Amino acid sequence: MERYGILKEIRSGNFGVAKLVKDKWTGELYAVKYIERGKKIDEHVQREIMNHRSLNHPNIIRFKEVLLTPTHLAIVMEYAAGGELFERICKAGRFSEDEALKFEQLNNFHKCKQICHRDLKLENRLLDGSSALSEQGLKICDFGYSKGMSEDVSISKFFDEVMVVELAQQAADIHQQMIWRQL
Repeated sequence: MERYGILKEIRSGNFGVAKLVKDKWTGELYAVKYIERGKKIDEHVQREIMNHRSLNHPNIIRFKEVLLTPTHLAIVMEYAAGGELFERICKAGRFSEDEALKFEQLNNFHKCKQICHRDLKLENRLLDGSSALSEQGLKICDFGYSKGMSEDVSISKFFDEVMVVELAQQAADIHQQMIWRQL
């Protein structure tokens, strides 16, 4: 970790803590997820690293590397300067219809390279930090609950899980349309 200088804490949670760091060689900013070594490094962390490492998409936070410190496992990844979509919604209070549609762009983005995210909550959708709000792109992070389609995961089980998410979203969309019609 001597290559990176810690600038500030970004967020903390059950997993550990995320910090903003600066690469001393290049000057680039990265987010580092620190997870205490021991019991917290389980199959979710292992799966997160394996699945996230295999993905390369403009709407997914770029994975850089994994480092070990004497006390922590550190996952180095792209930094999204705009923060969480959840925080943006809380601050804004309300969005225009066009803005809401833009931020909803990743709602059905649940698999890439045969990996299903399975935890697409607002806190796992980050804004890239472009200067104009209308230009900000969304990026998915946190692949701890993701699953890949492999020989040990049957295709029917995989699609059953995806269908539950899709059906719930369709029900929410129908409910939203009904509310709009009543206004």
